[in-house]
Amino acid sequence: MLSMVVSLVLQRLDVGNATLVGLPAYQLSRLQSVLNAAARLVFSRSKYDHVTPLLQELHWLRIEQRIEFKLSVLVFRCLNGLAPSYLSCDFQRVSDLVARQRLRSSSTSTLVVPPTRLFTAGDRAFPVAAARTWNSLPASLTTLSSLASFRRQLKTELFVRSFPDLDSSVYDRI
Repeated sequence: MLSMVVSLVLQRLDVGNATLVGLPAYQLSRLQSVLNAAARLVFSRSKYDHVTPLLQELHWLRIEQRIEFKLSVLVFRCLNGLAPSYLSCDFQRVSDLVARQRLRSSSTSTLVVPPTRLFTAGDRAFPVAAARTWNSLPASLTTLSSLASFRRQLKTELFVRSFPDLDSSVYDRI
């Protein structure tokens, strides 16, 4: 049952996550309810059962964190030459700017966030949303060089954000 749900439901939720950045809360809640229904289906629970323990046991991130995960992995690939050049050219590190090389921020792995005019469309654009998401990650993540270790530690970080009240022993199993 789990493999069917993953292949049929989660696959559809994860496709095109970069386009879901900045959606209004009511639309994200609709996607979250689909994820919750999938978790209940896996465990054969009723729609009135609490879903948080089910998501934790399945090690599934909430929708907002799933979007952050996919976007962050895509930025990591762009910065490390693992993505197409048409995506990679959208990002510039602060340390690469001549005017900012003497600043303290030049020693970090932060990205330049392009300016936008429109809050609704401009802030949801891939270069803007991806740079903001990347800059919100801790430096211990953004300085990693291996994609596998980045994905593993990123999922742990986002799992902590998604379920802050969870016992720390669960994080070792992620």
